[in-house]
Amino acid sequence: MFELLKTDTSSKARVGRMTTAHGVVDTPVFMSVGTQGSVKAIDPRELREMGAQIILGNTYHLNIRPGMDIIRAAGGLHAFINWPAPILTDSGGFQVFSLATIRKIQAHGVEFRSHLDGSLLFLGPKEAMGIQRELGSDIAMVFDDCPPHTSTPRELRAAVERTMRWATECREQPRAPGQKVFGIVQGGARAELREECAKALVALEFDGYAIGGVSVGEPEPEMMRAVEMTEPFLPANKPRYAMGLGTPAQLVELAARGVDMFDCVLPTRVARNGTAFTRKGSISIKAGAYKSDFRPIEEGCDCFACRHFTRAYLRHLLNVGEIVGLRMLSIHNTRLYLKVMEEVRAAIAEGTFAAFHQDFVANYVPTQKVLLARAAEADR
Repeated sequence: MFELLKTDTSSKARVGRMTTAHGVVDTPVFMSVGTQGSVKAIDPRELREMGAQIILGNTYHLNIRPGMDIIRAAGGLHAFINWPAPILTDSGGFQVFSLATIRKIQAHGVEFRSHLDGSLLFLGPKEAMGIQRELGSDIAMVFDDCPPHTSTPRELRAAVERTMRWATECREQPRAPGQKVFGIVQGGARAELREECAKALVALEFDGYAIGGVSVGEPEPEMMRAVEMTEPFLPANKPRYAMGLGTPAQLVELAARGVDMFDCVLPTRVARNGTAFTRKGSISIKAGAYKSDFRPIEEGCDCFACRHFTRAYLRHLLNVGEIVGLRMLSIHNTRLYLKVMEEVRAAIAEGTFAAFHQDFVANYVPTQKVLLARAAEADR
């Protein structure tokens, strides 16, 4: 499935190529999140035009709505959403974390109260893999237990043991034709648990490996450490996926740490609040400073929004509640993420990644929250 083409001499950054049932994916790659079968505010044609190679769907949410009867009748998820390229489906394991108030963890899976009508739902390794088989995704994720970063050592140990046990059960389930399955490493910020979990999953010989339990509320330094604790125990000849991350600068930093695949809801989520990402950090287009600013969101950006509209016009659209405004910011942010990954791949291939990495991070101004976390880390 995965061919490693080149490794950077100054870091652990890699260029690779994944071959799936619905096409080839060049790595490092950013995967847009389409939880409900749609990347919010962006249609499939726009995604393909801006260079999206692969998108995500979510097992838990698609199983509730529209339900497997509908997707089965449509001929699978690709046909249902009219997306001809690769799809990765999350198993629903993240919902064990995000829906903690309406779920109960059991030995063989998790019992949920539907966030829609309160009805009982059960999701375990067999159920999660069965749903993903019917969805027909190119890459299915094992069902895991994703604990919050505030978990006690005992809770982390229990989550890792469940994750390893459930991974074994997932490995035994039948798959859709050509479907690949990735294991997910948990362990919080504890190096010994990360190592133990990674080694157990590698022994099961999955098609790829994800670093889970990151982007669950922990400060940035802790997130980076979790990746650094895990990566040495993952095989070089398999793709590595950091789940749920992050800002453009964090993606560049994580690529330097040997990660091949990323997904994040941030590009479209913050766009709906009027925030745009740039190579120098994020800006609030709704702010009064842009009322008569007739520049594009970012000079030199090739996205549709930057080629056709000004900050002043987009600010106007956002402030009067016109949906085109949030659509244009969603398009810009998503294209920026994809473009940054294109530049990362090119820099690694050309042997210039060290300079690219240094310049990108030096010029990117993080949010106040990230700066405070870094300052706290420096004081430790």
